[in-house]
Amino acid sequence: MDTDTYRTPEKGSTWLEVPQCWALLRQSAVGRLAVLHDGRPDIFPVNYVVDHGTVVLRTGSGALFTSASESPVALEADGYELHDATAWSVVVKGVAHEVYEVDDAVDAMRLPLVPWHDVPKPRILRIHPDSVTGRRIAVRGGHREPGSSTAARV
Repeated sequence: MDTDTYRTPEKGSTWLEVPQCWALLRQSAVGRLAVLHDGRPDIFPVNYVVDHGTVVLRTGSGALFTSASESPVALEADGYELHDATAWSVVVKGVAHEVYEVDDAVDAMRLPLVPWHDVPKPRILRIHPDSVTGRRIAVRGGHREPGSSTAARV
């Protein structure tokens, strides 16, 4: 699996190890799925779960599904840590496959993955990654939680 370890991080940022990336992905529930749709890049907000080294999401049968299924995709999730004023970003690149085999579909339906609204999401996609990368960035002047020993004083 490509981890892009050959790149040098910019000042104020550090590259995350793959296990750290997976841990952060497990903490988040929302990301953005980048696909190629009608020959142009497009990005869709998605909720997802991490499952045995893959990323699983549910969708309808529209543009996201037709663009992502059996195609290369990139999922990006990020977050902000109030305790130390750092931001993080994790990108998973791989191919999304529809989950349609009965046993796999039943297992995927048991995951804590519920559509956010009442529009049917009958399709299940599983991203099999070939690259997982991430970085943590120190946010200059970033907001910290009250009571933090390094929080800015007023």
